[in-house]
Amino acid sequence: MTLVLVLIVLLARTLYLHQPPAKKSTGKKVAPAPYPVKGKTATKAPSNPLIEKRSRNFGVGQDIQPKRDLSRFVKWPEYVRLQRQKKILNQRLKVPPSINQFTKVLDKNTATQLFKLAAKYRPETVAEKKERLRTAAAAKAEGKKVETEKPTVVKYGLNHIVALIEAKKAQLVVIADDVDPIELVLYLPALCRKMDIPYCIVKGKARLGTLVHKKTATAFAFTEVKDADKSELSAVVSAIKSNYNEKFEEHRRQWGGGLRGPKSEAMMGKRAALAAKEIAARQ
Repeated sequence: MTLVLVLIVLLARTLYLHQPPAKKSTGKKVAPAPYPVKGKTATKAPSNPLIEKRSRNFGVGQDIQPKRDLSRFVKWPEYVRLQRQKKILNQRLKVPPSINQFTKVLDKNTATQLFKLAAKYRPETVAEKKERLRTAAAAKAEGKKVETEKPTVVKYGLNHIVALIEAKKAQLVVIADDVDPIELVLYLPALCRKMDIPYCIVKGKARLGTLVHKKTATAFAFTEVKDADKSELSAVVSAIKSNYNEKFEEHRRQWGGGLRGPKSEAMMGKRAALAAKEIAARQ
């Protein structure tokens, strides 16, 4: 019995000695709040009892859906899809300088002045030509001598314009920027520069076509104008020369395209941020 008591005492002493030390409190004990603090409740705005709330249900077959942009869900015509895809490709791919120069169109003010002058020298329509020939035939039948003056009009037609440039008879050549295929007019700027003839590039082959009573036109040229309009033509030519003929070498070195899309830009931005983070971690 005595041996059992001795063992119990030794075991108790061992457990007491191996107890971890008690943690000392470093801060003062905060007394608990006497009552719970109530949060501020938002005051409700007074509602008008005369206005009835009509909640809507936008489930299938229920209330009319709100208006939204549905352009992404439209099946666009093929020509619209093609022209949009072509525009995106021209932005993404590298465009050679000889083609890229057709994106540098004449500014709006100079173009307005140019077409205002060209409108005075529009060629005759089919109806006007028919009436002129009928009048000339009637006069000839009566035995009268018909005297006709050479009309002063702008010249159009690609082959005709090339012949006028090579003969140095053209005073100003106006080229459309959206000719398809572009190879039809690709050589015209270089030819005009070689023959020292002012040239410019304007928006819209349809606009040129309207001027000469056609659907579209690749280019037109001034060969001669009336004395009253010579000063106006010289002012337009001087403005055009400074933007095209004198900047031909500069345009000959500028490539186009090479622009990234928003998804590609976001991807490159993430890569750059990750690379910067790795460099900062090494330092």
